[in-house]
Amino acid sequence: MTQQPSTTPRRLTVVDTTALGPRLRRITLSGRDLQDFPAAGPGAHIKLFVPRPGQEPLLPTRGAKGLSWPPGERPAVRTYSLRGHDPERGTVAVEFVLHGDDGPASRWAARAQAGDPIGLAGPGGPPLYDADADFHLLAGDLSALPAIAAVLEALPATARGAALVEIADADDQQSLSHPPGVQLRWLHASTPSADEPALAAALREVDWPATARVSATVAGENAAVIAIRRQLLFDRGLPRAAVYAVPYWRRGDSEERYHEDRHRIMDEASSP
Repeated sequence: MTQQPSTTPRRLTVVDTTALGPRLRRITLSGRDLQDFPAAGPGAHIKLFVPRPGQEPLLPTRGAKGLSWPPGERPAVRTYSLRGHDPERGTVAVEFVLHGDDGPASRWAARAQAGDPIGLAGPGGPPLYDADADFHLLAGDLSALPAIAAVLEALPATARGAALVEIADADDQQSLSHPPGVQLRWLHASTPSADEPALAAALREVDWPATARVSATVAGENAAVIAIRRQLLFDRGLPRAAVYAVPYWRRGDSEERYHEDRHRIMDEASSP
């Protein structure tokens, strides 16, 4: 999978907010800086620069050595999925999981109103799926739902596969657009198992033709993503190029602390 180029950080403002359930909120952003926003694959990675309370967003500049910050208190930097881009309206949509005030992005999203500023850089990251695959497998929790929903919408009408989404309860369930040949299953979260995460256990029930070219898109909590990735690569024999498996968060850790461990965790996840 090839890496998409990153783009210049932009200053955007909120133009609309929509509650998608008790724990997920879609925020639509716009601004003059979106005029040259590049085309991106469904669910592409973006970086958000979340201002501190009462602060205008401080944006970095991009140089040969990466991002360079001007003097001042830096905003919180968070990675999100691009839920949608409407070039005609000049907007992008991002969906936030709301989990109280224990994170700067959740805190900002819960209070966001029209006119509020935020910074954005991207899109970037590898493609989340192979459009030419014979069977599409998607799995994740609420944090991965925006990316999963974006991929489901982009699949051809003839696509076949299975999508597994773990949610806290039925209130988080949504009506998603997807090809009729892709089975969508909602799993209600329970107490984490010491044996195997619920998503990984549910995946074992999914079968596909032995000769099928499979594309797997997996994201969400660290333990579940690692278990699924190991299952797909080592138990079910999928080639690494067929599997997008990225942990978005880790239970009990802040993003700052988890970010430092993510690359090591992904290296360990690829070992038998």
